[in-house]
Amino acid sequence: MTVGLFGGSFDPIHHGHLLVAQAVRERLGLDQVRFVPAREQPLKRGQHQASALQRARMVALAIEGAPEFALERAELERPAPSYTVDTLRGLRAREPDRSFALLIGADAARDLPAWREPEALPALARLILFARPGAMPPALPWPVEIVEVPAIDLSATEIRRRVAAGLSIRYWVPDRVADFIHSERLYLPDG
Repeated sequence: MTVGLFGGSFDPIHHGHLLVAQAVRERLGLDQVRFVPAREQPLKRGQHQASALQRARMVALAIEGAPEFALERAELERPAPSYTVDTLRGLRAREPDRSFALLIGADAARDLPAWREPEALPALARLILFARPGAMPPALPWPVEIVEVPAIDLSATEIRRRVAAGLSIRYWVPDRVADFIHSERLYLPDG
């Protein structure tokens, strides 16, 4: 069984994340994709607007009813910051019979050399870079597979901006995620 691991802030998770996960899962024949919300990304310290638990709850709401997707809580159960290499080591120890594929967006891949122990990653998981059509992923010194995904111009930054401005985020995020953002008063200027 091969499990894809899709990490990130998910602040908030949106339809672009879900579409990418589905496209990569289908193209690679992955049995499952697990979303791995970071407790705190080292390269984004102090930038998360929703708490780690709120971001995990939004992921759970977004993927509810989709058996091909799951919430992986490994990084939430460890102290911050969240390092991918530690997550992969922990998952391999916990699930030695599974193989893992680490899904990395082309933008995040540019920062890969700055990650903790990036040279250890290929021994722990297949490195899968996903990129929009026409986008050139960075050249890396490790073996990677490149998967083209649909071009969707959605960003968590824009969603947070829309919420702060009082604009609708319907169709940007799953309805249950929008309801949660509203009920928790996330991303509001006074929040």
